[in-house]
Amino acid sequence: MIHEQAIIEPGAVIGKNVTIGPWSYIGKDVVIGDNCEIHSHVVIKGPTRLGAGNRIFQFASIGEDCQDLKYAGEPTELVIGDNNVFRESCTIHRGTIQDNSLTQIGSNNLFMAYTHVAHDCVVGNNCIMANNASIAGHVHVGDYAILGGMSGVHQFCHIGAHSFVAANALVLKDVPPYVMASGHGAAPFGLNVEGLKRRGFEKSDILAIRRAYKEVYRKGLTVEEALLEVDKLAEATAAVKDFADFIRNSGRGIIR
Repeated sequence: MIHEQAIIEPGAVIGKNVTIGPWSYIGKDVVIGDNCEIHSHVVIKGPTRLGAGNRIFQFASIGEDCQDLKYAGEPTELVIGDNNVFRESCTIHRGTIQDNSLTQIGSNNLFMAYTHVAHDCVVGNNCIMANNASIAGHVHVGDYAILGGMSGVHQFCHIGAHSFVAANALVLKDVPPYVMASGHGAAPFGLNVEGLKRRGFEKSDILAIRRAYKEVYRKGLTVEEALLEVDKLAEATAAVKDFADFIRNSGRGIIR
């Protein structure tokens, strides 16, 4: 299952039923879980830990030193969950000591060709980054978020769960859960209702989220004023509470 022309450094740990193609390089501080599929011409450096069932296509660079000029070779880490797909020429970098020394990716994500995940990012589960989407350092991406092709996210921004960032968008502030964002810089363009339906949200929950969205974005209220009304809706709907908590805890402020 490991091609004779693959380079596996002493110290690398390879799980069961792992395929590694020719001319791929696996560094000494790399742990690869069971049932992973590494195509040809892949570079994985570490410290990096991959879970089970990940697929990495040709020319991807996983676990390389970050591009932050402050990085001076300190030991930092990349941790990846299970069943992710990294398509051609993805670049995923390890963390820095200025944060938690860790870049972390969950499970069941799709990273299309030429996507970039910078140092200290945290990506949840079931996310999609379309071709050439890039997230800068310290960005957090919630579960089921979708980033369209050629989109970019400024460092330290948070992308909420179930949100949708359109192609070519430039995100300069936080995108709350469920919100669709588009433009340069990105502005809100309604709710990702179709995505919520596909993921089994109840009609009553979607209606409550719509009402919360209107309080924040359609009534001309300040964020503080809107949250007073959203908190009332959150008492009956957990999904709205997630929306309110995200806005309240936003460090960069939300798109408006």
